[in-house]
Amino acid sequence: MARAHLAFVAAGIVLMLLWRYIQPFAWTAPLLVACGLILGHTSAAAPAAARRRRLWDRALPVAGAALFLMWVVALAAGQLGRQDAERDAERVVQRVAVLVHSTERLSITGPPGLVIEDLGEGLHYRYRYRGLRLLVERDHRYYLLPLGWIHDTDPTYVIDDAETIRIEPRTGTQPRR
Repeated sequence: MARAHLAFVAAGIVLMLLWRYIQPFAWTAPLLVACGLILGHTSAAAPAAARRRRLWDRALPVAGAALFLMWVVALAAGQLGRQDAERDAERVVQRVAVLVHSTERLSITGPPGLVIEDLGEGLHYRYRYRGLRLLVERDHRYYLLPLGWIHDTDPTYVIDDAETIRIEPRTGTQPRR
């Protein structure tokens, strides 16, 4: 197998040329190249006379293999992140529920799961928005999704925490067992 290290490199390069057709297994292309480069430096890959190389002749392929392996890790992490996001999108109802109270009407519209209420002129926080789920909170900004959210068409609402807005986190819905 070590003597066929160039076949591994060639197969990886061919897969890179077919990049868009090998999704979501694109990580196999740089993995094959890295394996081929590493196998080429094993004792089984070359006769004893060819093994006596300078440090530079060994360092370049090993550094290239390391770069290809980092690329593999990045591709695999990206794929796992996309899979987690798709699973989260299917379970929006289980996320933390959020009530948004505002002194002024916000430009939030959405699917039927989103309920907008005018509580009357006498209240400081006149408008209440229900049917929202918390995606993430960072730097006093709340990223919210409406119930029934469809990732291809529906927006993600970004609400800045301000004196005119009050955010109330609630519990999400637990799945049936």
